[in-house]
Amino acid sequence: MRLEELRLKLNSISVYRTMLEDKLLKSLQLFLERIFSEKTDLNGFVSCYNSIYFDLISMKQQKSFREYVIDLIITDENPFSWAAERMEYENINTLLVKAASNDLRTLDEISKVSSDVFKEYALQYLCTSGFEAAVVNSLSDWSNCEPESFDGTLKELLYKNDAWDRFVRELSDFYKTNGTGIFSRYRAFIWDKEGTSGSLKGIDTPDPVMLSDFIGYETERSEIIGNTEQFLKGYSANNILLYGDRGTGKSSTVKALVNEYWKKGLRIVEVPKNNLVDFPKIIAQLKDRKQKFIIFIDDLAFEDEEENYTSLKAVLEGGLRSRPLNVVIYATSNRRHLIKEKFSDRLGLQSGNADDEIRSQDTIQEKLSLADRFGMTIVFSSPDKNRFLEIVEGLAAKRGINYDRDKLVREALKWEMWYNGRSPRTARQFIDWLEGNCSVVC
Repeated sequence: MRLEELRLKLNSISVYRTMLEDKLLKSLQLFLERIFSEKTDLNGFVSCYNSIYFDLISMKQQKSFREYVIDLIITDENPFSWAAERMEYENINTLLVKAASNDLRTLDEISKVSSDVFKEYALQYLCTSGFEAAVVNSLSDWSNCEPESFDGTLKELLYKNDAWDRFVRELSDFYKTNGTGIFSRYRAFIWDKEGTSGSLKGIDTPDPVMLSDFIGYETERSEIIGNTEQFLKGYSANNILLYGDRGTGKSSTVKALVNEYWKKGLRIVEVPKNNLVDFPKIIAQLKDRKQKFIIFIDDLAFEDEEENYTSLKAVLEGGLRSRPLNVVIYATSNRRHLIKEKFSDRLGLQSGNADDEIRSQDTIQEKLSLADRFGMTIVFSSPDKNRFLEIVEGLAAKRGINYDRDKLVREALKWEMWYNGRSPRTARQFIDWLEGNCSVVC
């Protein structure tokens, strides 16, 4: 393919046009426009060429240009992918399917472009000396190596075959099963806010904790798991408040759910407490999606003077913009009623302070009402001595640590007295220490 053809093919993309906003493809398109507008010399050519090469090799997982294009197709949001996510292939508008097929055929041809075509152009039209030709020939080549592994059968199907328009139905089925955009690429997100605007950011390496990693608290977790499975099956599910002592595994339990069930369409969105005012914006981005979402609020508590908890109250129950059926809210807290209470709240007229509220009971009820709006409250209490030692022994067995039981008990009890008290977190920290030092103390 000549550069003139590559330029025309990029400009001819219609349904998958948002792919051209990708940094690498945008740079490539601007590079071609610069070449054919005669605004580049050899220096400009070499600079643009190496910028594109640098972008390609700077990715966390180095990819060939063909693999890069496939990843963009799989995660692209466009009219075809949106339709495929929401309806059966046979019901998608035939003209839309045809346009998508044309784009796929074009993208297949684009993905096979090598760096040689750029060098050939420079050698023919921009080089005027042997030195300049030597510089062009020494430019680094784009990698065309095959990936070591494929992330799913669709990616392998496209990578190893030509004429991608033949696989428009397979691509439609992928969107139907996995969704589109960042929700097909990531399982965990955080609401990231800069200034007054916020957006969902995918997390590349979420906490890998699994439900099978836990020892103890099976009864508490079974209620959360049951509610989550009910949610995934499309039935009504409750918002959950995980309340209890620090280090008992409340947050880790919620994180483990998405690792356990993401293949069934579960996703998690962590919302920092300070960003709760953005709940309407977050809900708007999630409500029409195929996936099911846990909105996760960690360490939830409000000071007395804070008012932004009203945003959370409205979403939990009673707001005009109600919680959609594909969203539940799981929050953790060390404070049972979430909002700080004071004895002065109960005094009312007897407080002697003219600035105190007359109907203090109303204040109390308002503060209690937020916690009450969670359908389920699961309590994680600090373990007693026997339960703590059961967790220690269970973790040691999982790690394959062969250690005398009496010595294990003595060391574990010393550890919890020296450090953070009895909790599953303390037990894990002790086992981490023991595993690293077992060669010395065993």
